Amino acid sequence: MHVVGLVLHPKRDSAEAVAAVLGWATRRGIQVLGIETEIRRLNCAAIGVTDTELGRRCDLVVSLGGDGTMLRAMRLTDRQRASVLGVNLGKLGFLAEIDVPELAWALSAVDAGEYSIEPRLAVDADVGGRVLTAFNDIALVRFPGEPTAKVSVHASGNPFVSYAADAIVVATPTGSTAYSFSAGGPIVSPTVEGLLVTPAAPHSAYNRGLVLSVDDSLALEILPDSGELAVEVDGQLAARVTAGSRIELEPRPGAARVVRFGRTTFYERARRKLRLTDSPEILVD
Repeated sequence: MHVVGLVLHPKRDSAEAVAAVLGWATRRGIQVLGIETEIRRLNCAAIGVTDTELGRRCDLVVSLGGDGTMLRAMRLTDRQRASVLGVNLGKLGFLAEIDVPELAWALSAVDAGEYSIEPRLAVDADVGGRVLTAFNDIALVRFPGEPTAKVSVHASGNPFVSYAADAIVVATPTGSTAYSFSAGGPIVSPTVEGLLVTPAAPHSAYNRGLVLSVDDSLALEILPDSGELAVEVDGQLAARVTAGSRIELEPRPGAARVVRFGRTTFYERARRKLRLTDSPEILVD
């Protein structure tokens, strides 16, 4: 390993974690890069570069923040060789692998090769000839005051179901615990390769979601009496679409690579971080 990159939360205090990475890198003779606009507020020895350069040059990218920071790091490393190590600086940090107190141990484990790489799927959406990429989800969302979102879902080239809802969420397995989960979608292991379609607050007689294989084509058609819809990519407004628009969605396996240490399983993390509890009708000894 020769070059490590830092991706920082724009507001949270990351000084302790940055110092730990820099100290480890100095002892190993590793160059540390940071996005120039992010490291400007820190008095550190990281070399300032552009977003694109960081993604292109690094062998490992350390994300210091929450889930939004982790998603941004994954986008920076999309189609690149770098893996991403998520370090949680916030409260939930569902996507992060470790918390700050574990960082020194984690870097030693990286030295010793005691980790695994988990590939993560992305979804690409063609919106009017513009390709938008998400690692969590792409959602068609009703604007406040506008009519309901009315969307026809086409699977493998054929109409499958039409939803009237507040939003239609197309999630990756990584994003199954985000917007899709809030809308009633299932929790899906990140190692599964597929896409989830989940209606949020559906007004339709059919209100169930759909899981598609990466080999199935998926398209969303905005129906004539639908209101104007926002296209949200990982929670950020990326475009607007109106009746008659058609969005083609394509899953892309292995778009990002995430560092895992195997201390806990995905299901243990999901149960703890989502605070899942058993039914009160079930007696647990």
